[in-house]
Amino acid sequence: MDEIKMKRLIEEKIARENLNLAYDNEKKELRVVDSKLEKGITLSLPKIVAKYKDKNEAAVDEVVYTVEETFKAMKMNVELTGKEKNIFPVIRSTSFPTESAEGRALVYEEHTAETRIYFALDLGNSYRLIDEKMMIEEKWDASKLKQMASFNVRSLKSPMKKDSVAGNDFYFINTKDGYDASRILNRTLLNDFHEEVTGDMAVAVPHQDVLILADLKNEKGYDILGQMCMHFFTNGKIPITVMPFLYENGDFEPIFVFASKRSK
Repeated sequence: MDEIKMKRLIEEKIARENLNLAYDNEKKELRVVDSKLEKGITLSLPKIVAKYKDKNEAAVDEVVYTVEETFKAMKMNVELTGKEKNIFPVIRSTSFPTESAEGRALVYEEHTAETRIYFALDLGNSYRLIDEKMMIEEKWDASKLKQMASFNVRSLKSPMKKDSVAGNDFYFINTKDGYDASRILNRTLLNDFHEEVTGDMAVAVPHQDVLILADLKNEKGYDILGQMCMHFFTNGKIPITVMPFLYENGDFEPIFVFASKRSK
């Protein structure tokens, strides 16, 4: 499977009268525009091809679903007031756009050198990132938004699955509710876990739908966690960062920095 074959496959699956598709051969991107909305979404074909190697047709189905749900969300008249319980923080990489496709400034705050916090209104099967125009129209301020989002993410259940490898313990939160990575903002969850570890505590958010907590007890654990992060990052629907972090005293420290200190 290459980018051209993937382009044709996606075109076949999402073909409809009001959708226009344009392929950028240089960037290997497919732009899908709804002519009625005059809005669109850009798909990176190399990333989809990479996922296809592991997931086959399921990778294409994910893309089609994302496109359809995105356009549904664009058609909705979104209001924040009365939907306070549906507002959540979402973690994205620092390379993620700070403006919407319509050129509206998105509301966000810095998190780590690798990640940012954006804010979303949950719409059920999709969500809408909150922009400054929406805030002005609702007469909301940023502190109110952040407070509500923080409260809501703490209210989410966080079931964990454990896997022990080479004397190290790894815990995965993978509910697929769209906010698994967002649980990294739940300080109570992190601090409670920190009280239980016997080695070094590490945290990772390789993509939107997973949070990894690790109790690293030897050097092999660092290698295993790095491999996990790369695998999840490559196969995730919305990749965030391959960089895991050590968690100590409420701070996140990139592990490669810590590893160099350990070697000294």
